Amino acid sequence: MAGKGLARSLLVRGFGLAMIIVSAWIGAARAEIRKMEVRSDARSIIPFDEFGFTQAGGLELNVTGIAFSPEAESPDLSQLGFFLSTRDAWLHVLRQLQDHDITCALQSDLVRLVYSFDQLFPPPNPSGVAVARSSTFRLGLNLTDLSGQFTLVFANCLPPLRVSMSVRSAMFNLPDPSDPSHRAYLSAGAAVLPLVYFILFLTYAALAAAWAAVLLRRRRAAFRIHYFMLAVVVLKAFNLLCEAEDKSYIERTGSAHGWDVLFYIFSFLKGISLFTLIVLIGTGWSFLKPYLQDREKKVLMVVIPLQVVSNVAQVAIDESGPYARDWVTWKQVFLLVDVICCCAVLFPIVWSIKNLREAARTDGKAAVNLMKLTLFRQYYVVVICYIYFTRVVVYALTTITSYRYLWTSVVAGELATLAFYVFTGYKFRPEAHNPYFAIDEEEEEAAAEALKLDDEFEL
Repeated sequence: MAGKGLARSLLVRGFGLAMIIVSAWIGAARAEIRKMEVRSDARSIIPFDEFGFTQAGGLELNVTGIAFSPEAESPDLSQLGFFLSTRDAWLHVLRQLQDHDITCALQSDLVRLVYSFDQLFPPPNPSGVAVARSSTFRLGLNLTDLSGQFTLVFANCLPPLRVSMSVRSAMFNLPDPSDPSHRAYLSAGAAVLPLVYFILFLTYAALAAAWAAVLLRRRRAAFRIHYFMLAVVVLKAFNLLCEAEDKSYIERTGSAHGWDVLFYIFSFLKGISLFTLIVLIGTGWSFLKPYLQDREKKVLMVVIPLQVVSNVAQVAIDESGPYARDWVTWKQVFLLVDVICCCAVLFPIVWSIKNLREAARTDGKAAVNLMKLTLFRQYYVVVICYIYFTRVVVYALTTITSYRYLWTSVVAGELATLAFYVFTGYKFRPEAHNPYFAIDEEEEEAAAEALKLDDEFEL
């Protein structure tokens, strides 16, 4: 009964954490030259990219194929257009709309108007011959007086009207205002990320080399799980290298030049391998037992396909951007899948804890099983802390940190991941002389007494 009570308690805590994770909103951190297609869209507000400007920056906007449906004879095109707004300003704009101080967001003095569609009309024609309005415009703005985190937004204040257009946008900073040709396409808060990711790559490369050296020195005590741990670290290192190159190319050119494809591939492999590793360690596979039970295989059969779905959702989120109609849906899919994976990997650890508690009372090796039980309890707590920190605390840091220091939330999440890798490797390292079996009679009796007291405490 005590084992069942412990398992129930641990799972309740795990699901409690999962409910907290559901409330978190993980935002995409990509900024680059984007080409977007809007097709027959009646949304009143369509957000495009968000960008952190420094004291000198710019915006280039090229819109083609502008069409409306249903066709109206003389629509008020001043009610359609693009503008820039901060998040705080947008809250005040919503209040103005609520209080009927304005009828369209484009009329607010709290936003920076970029282009209204009434400018699409051709200039007055003295001959009196009707000329069709233009369906294309292109502009470039120097934003030397603008600093902050701004979102490029399209407003449609004519509800029945559906808009179609192709939009190419580029927002950038000018590190040297005297040299407009030198542009930085990464947001102000992400400019340092290429260096951060490269330093982390070197750290994981050193960690992989150190772990490989440990396996070579203690290869007789190494199990298959230890070599799998090495593979996970190597995949993480390559993932960070591709992320560093991806961000570096975006900063210089506005395009990833194919590095994003490599990043997605290694991110996919790293995600699957990490969750698989947590499940295998939680079951004690390889170093405690050479097999997996049916229920443990089922967990893997759930986690791996979910990681595939999670990575597909992440690609859709990054590549489409918030302007896409199904962007919010993909966000919800990603969060739901992430929550399910985080819950699923807790089950094998709970099962191992329960089995070790029962074994400690029946097989006469109380001290051996108590040490294993303590290890798995510690690992369960660390997994919970890792999930909580990387899914909730990092998001909180993103929301409260100034736009110039958004990179700190990335650093915090990556350092937490590094600490988790180091803890896992240290606690489950190969040992030539397994300390579980070097126990004398006094330690055995003390362990049995500890288990007895633990049972009484739970009851």
